[in-house]
Amino acid sequence: MDLLGFIQSIDTLSAIFFAAGFILVIVEMFHPGFGAPGIIGGILLVLGIIFTARTLLEALILLLIIIAILGAVLTFVLQSATKGRLSRTLILSNSQRKDNGYVGTEDLNFFLDKEGTAYTVLRPAGIADFSGVKMDVVSEGDFISKGTKVKVIKVEGRRIVVRVSEFNFEEA
Repeated sequence: MDLLGFIQSIDTLSAIFFAAGFILVIVEMFHPGFGAPGIIGGILLVLGIIFTARTLLEALILLLIIIAILGAVLTFVLQSATKGRLSRTLILSNSQRKDNGYVGTEDLNFFLDKEGTAYTVLRPAGIADFSGVKMDVVSEGDFISKGTKVKVIKVEGRRIVVRVSEFNFEEA
């Protein structure tokens, strides 16, 4: 197989298929998304092989060359995505911290030391009513019956921990 003759046998249409195919697949590597550029690029590369290869051996050699080129480009893209210029555009560099005024969830520390009433049975989880605001709460592990006065002793994110209030004037 004459390499120079093989390269010269690539006509203009095949060269356009290869060039457009490589460009579209590389675009898909840098901007992953729906996949249309990658799929169309793959189809164009296959068409380039079909229009260029005269034998099955030539088709396999072209396929291996295409895979090697795309593998090298993918290696470059992944390297750039982790340590290069591409990483600065893909990876979020700012963080939203609480000391900058950002709060990920509702700040429920307002309920700390508030007293309310067990709206449902707490075994240990249930619902408590704090002046008309019903919240999911967890007792310290104790069973607390419905209607018992409770006090918030700890707030951990969305988790509100309660215990029986010291001033519990429950009706007998």
